[in-house]
Amino acid sequence: MEQHSTAIRVLAVSSMRLGIPNRIVADRLGVPRGTIGWWRSEDRRAHGEKYRQPTDCPRCTGRGFDEIAYAYLLGLYLGDGHIISKPRQHHLSIFCNAEQTGLVSAAAEAMRRVMPLPSVKPRSRSGCTEVKSYSKHWTCMFPQHGPGKKHERRIALEPWQQDIVDAHPWDFVRGLIHSDGCRNINWTTRLVGGERKRYEYPRYWFTNVSDDIRKLYTDTLDKLGVEWRNCTRNGSPYNVSVARRASVALMDAHVGPKY
Repeated sequence: MEQHSTAIRVLAVSSMRLGIPNRIVADRLGVPRGTIGWWRSEDRRAHGEKYRQPTDCPRCTGRGFDEIAYAYLLGLYLGDGHIISKPRQHHLSIFCNAEQTGLVSAAAEAMRRVMPLPSVKPRSRSGCTEVKSYSKHWTCMFPQHGPGKKHERRIALEPWQQDIVDAHPWDFVRGLIHSDGCRNINWTTRLVGGERKRYEYPRYWFTNVSDDIRKLYTDTLDKLGVEWRNCTRNGSPYNVSVARRASVALMDAHVGPKY
């Protein structure tokens, strides 16, 4: 095993005590990361320090963060997201259509903008891509987390979350549509001069089983001046439609189809 001088060890430990990450110290000094980690562990033990996982959680540190990215990420989470929070496993997951690579990239970028420190990794699943960010502090940012399915418990925004949605409503709506919604082309027929003609028109759909989440969506649409209506399909009242031409134009300008 390669031996390192006392001077190198002292320099490494002093650098880490200044807050420089282990991997950077290892690269600078040409020392294996495992050795660097062991030196830091021994230094903490010598000083009676207890290791604390570093975090840049805005709720715990009070630091500012990208609220636009958060509004979008909140919409994604309420739609197709969940949090795993166990003793040895903590992560936020957003599930995306694997073919919509733009959505996968947007979800990962939103996570990084809200909390840059945790690692973010897209993972291929059957028929989808799971975008995962590893940190137990995602429960701080999404207090809606809890046992069971979201539609089986009450979902309400905290005042600080509502302030962000009020400031960036279109980003919130875009996140909801990108998770549990879509833009498609509907068609109908009409009699014109005795001849039946086909007409096509765009429509936005949002489908979610949770009454609370649908209300968050429609309340935000109301504030934006977007007309909507509930559509019961196969006996299920879980669909919200935006089909009026002016409202679709607003959605096109600020949301657009997934890609």
